[in-house]
Amino acid sequence: MSELYIRVAEDESEEPMEIPSEDDGTVLLSSVAAQFPGACGLRYRNPESQCMRGVRLVEGVLHAPESDWGNLVYVVNYPKDNKRKMEEIDAASAVKIKRGFQKTSDLIVLGLPWKTTEQDLKDYFSTFGEVIMVQVKRDAKTGNSKGFGFVRFTEYETQAKVIAQRHMIDGRWCDCKLPNSKACPDEPMRSRKIFVGRCTEDMSTDDLRQYFMQYGEVTDVFIPKPFRAFAFVTFADDQVAQALCGEDLIIKGVSVHISNAEPKHNNSRQMMDRGRFGAVHQVFPTFPGGSASLAAMFDRSQYLFPTSHV
Repeated sequence: MSELYIRVAEDESEEPMEIPSEDDGTVLLSSVAAQFPGACGLRYRNPESQCMRGVRLVEGVLHAPESDWGNLVYVVNYPKDNKRKMEEIDAASAVKIKRGFQKTSDLIVLGLPWKTTEQDLKDYFSTFGEVIMVQVKRDAKTGNSKGFGFVRFTEYETQAKVIAQRHMIDGRWCDCKLPNSKACPDEPMRSRKIFVGRCTEDMSTDDLRQYFMQYGEVTDVFIPKPFRAFAFVTFADDQVAQALCGEDLIIKGVSVHISNAEPKHNNSRQMMDRGRFGAVHQVFPTFPGGSASLAAMFDRSQYLFPTSHV
C-alpha cells in the first residue's frame, strides 16, 4: 500500500510538515518528535464544533480520529511550559549549570540580517563560549526573519563579554543586550504591552496566550468585559512587543491587527475629554456643531461638567 502522510504544524497559522504513518494507519509519537523535539501529542480543530480535540495516544502510538486522518492540520502538543522554555531547561540540565554561580539570561540580538539562520548565530557566538540556546524570531505566516533573535550562554563571564561589544554577523553590525536592560537609564522604557484589535467573542484569554507564546514569554492577557472587540497582551520582553506592532495576524481564522498600547498616563486629558464628548454625542447625536460644541455649552453652564473647558 502507498505510504500515507498526515500534516502536522507547531501552530495552526504555520506551514505544516508531512509526517509518515505506519502500515496500520497509526502514527508513532517518535515520528512526530523526530521533527518536533519535545512533542507529547497532537490535537486538531473539529470542523463542526470548531473546538480543539486531542488525538488518542496509547503507548506511544497516535490513532486517527474516527479511523481517518482526513485532510486536517494537526497541531503539536508540548508539555505545559512553552517549547522555548523547555529547550532552555533541557539544555541547562545537559551542561549542568551549578547553583550558587551567577546565572546567565537570554540576550536579545538586534539588527540581524534577514539571511542569518540559527546555525549561523550558533557558529558565531560559539567563538565566545559554550552556547545553550539560539533562536531567530520569524514571521508565523511567511517564515521570514523579523531581524532579531536570542542567544544564551553557559558562563556568566561569556555573557558579560558579549554584551560589552558590538558584533559583525553576516556583514552587519549587531547589538546584544539584556531585554528591558536598565544599563542605559537615559533610554526611554518601551512598552511591553500590545493592543490586539478586531478580536471576536470566541477568543479567550487562553487562546490569545497560547497564540502569542510562540513569539515570547507572555506575562498577562486582558480582555475587557463587557466585550469590546479588543484585548491587551503583555510580554516579558519589550523588543518582542515592538516587533509585533503593525502586524496583521490570523488567530482562530480571524485577522487581528497589532498596535502599540499607550501607557494610561499618556494623553490622559485627551482620553478624558474624548470620554466626555463621546457620552454627550451618544445622547444628542444631531446637536448643531457636534458633541464638542454641546460639551462646551454644558461646561459654561456648569450643568454637566463643572470644570472649565471653554
